[in-house]
Amino acid sequence: MFRKLFKILVAYILTFNVIALLWVIAYAFLPIPFTKLMVIEGQKKEISYAWKSLDQISDKLALAVMCSEDQNFLIHHGFDLDAIMEAEKSNKEGKRLRGASTITQQVAKNVFLWPGRSWIRKAVELYFALLIDAIWSKQRIMEVYLNVAEMGDGVFGAEAASRIYFKKPASKLTINESVRIAVTLPSPKRYSVLKPGSYLKKRAEWVKRQMSYWGNKMTYDPEFLRKMIK
Repeated sequence: MFRKLFKILVAYILTFNVIALLWVIAYAFLPIPFTKLMVIEGQKKEISYAWKSLDQISDKLALAVMCSEDQNFLIHHGFDLDAIMEAEKSNKEGKRLRGASTITQQVAKNVFLWPGRSWIRKAVELYFALLIDAIWSKQRIMEVYLNVAEMGDGVFGAEAASRIYFKKPASKLTINESVRIAVTLPSPKRYSVLKPGSYLKKRAEWVKRQMSYWGNKMTYDPEFLRKMIK
């Protein structure tokens, strides 16, 4: 009986891994048609979403997002242990609560998983993040993130956000506009791109300072930086 159950468990694990692998490989090339969150939000309201390739999105937004959300994006392998430890320390000290999810983890959650918080979902998120980082390029991860991230109530992706907030395509976003979008990403329904409060204004100034010297960090890939910075 035990041997039979073990074989069934192994079969399920192998099947899951094969499906996950094929799914991640397919999305390394194909536009993401929708996410689970889009489906959920679409049942309550009209959503805005338009897929654009990375070269059709301002490189300023990509850089602003990295500086605001994940400055080790180009050198970690899906998760950032240092950021996790720093966030845990900060939260224990009673400072403003902060997360430590990398851009890659957020892509894993948005594209392959479901909304919610649980240890099981977090473990599967990490699994997909490692798989994504092993198979996709950093450019592809950023491209998917900028397209599927929730950037407002019913607003998904850079193109939709740019059209709604600034009446222009995402390729034309300025530094200030890019930063205003980037700093709302932790809580896009709570924070306003068009009417930022004092916290967001301070955060935006910090992100702009990071953008001004971030490219001098020699540990990062200079070819990718040239792609990101005009």
